[in-house]
Amino acid sequence: MSTVAEIEVALAKFTDSELAQIARAVHDQYRQRGGGIIYDDAYGTVTEADLIASADEAFQAYDRAGTQHAKGKPR
Repeated sequence: MSTVAEIEVALAKFTDSELAQIARAVHDQYRQRGGGIIYDDAYGTVTEADLIASADEAFQAYDRAGTQHAKGKPR
């Protein structure tokens, strides 16, 4: 079996149609396993890990904005 790195390299060689087919296969694997799926529709799945990563990104942006504001004008 290929490693994840080998798979990532191989993905660059596929056509858009083939990548869409691979994406459907990966989504099907998530659906079959059922663990941690929050949302599931025709476009794919959203997992707990996806939500955590999105929240982390939003909080980091909020923190950066707060830090920049704090370095600005004093009140």
